[in-house]
Amino acid sequence: MEIKKKYSNGEVTVVWQPSKCIHSAICFKNLPTVFNPKKRPWITLEQEETKNIVEQVKACPSGALSYFMNDENNQESQVLENTVVEVLANGPLLIYGNLKVKDKDGNETMKSQTTAFCRCGASKNKPYCDGSHVKIAFEG
Repeated sequence: MEIKKKYSNGEVTVVWQPSKCIHSAICFKNLPTVFNPKKRPWITLEQEETKNIVEQVKACPSGALSYFMNDENNQESQVLENTVVEVLANGPLLIYGNLKVKDKDGNETMKSQTTAFCRCGASKNKPYCDGSHVKIAFEG
């Protein structure tokens, strides 16, 4: 069972899925008032404006962080309409958008927002990136 933790400030809820995290550290380098891995809980939304939190979550390269607006009438969507592929230098292949991933056994999983695929071959969670590229000093 995949772990999902939710943190809310009443206006927005941030969802963290640790199994997807590739430890890029973008979240806490750019918004340390919200994301602090040395504190528990490591996500606290009360010290920052919602728009800044949303922008930071959107920058998560692995999709481990996602969000939803608590106001049901809010029209902002967390699903992208166009699919974009980005190759990160010395890192994973990022796919932004909606896609269906079929594993070696034929099981299908729907993905949206950002999905990070392994390029280095060392991931223990293939086809997804688990941050192993950092440990093996992958260049590509």
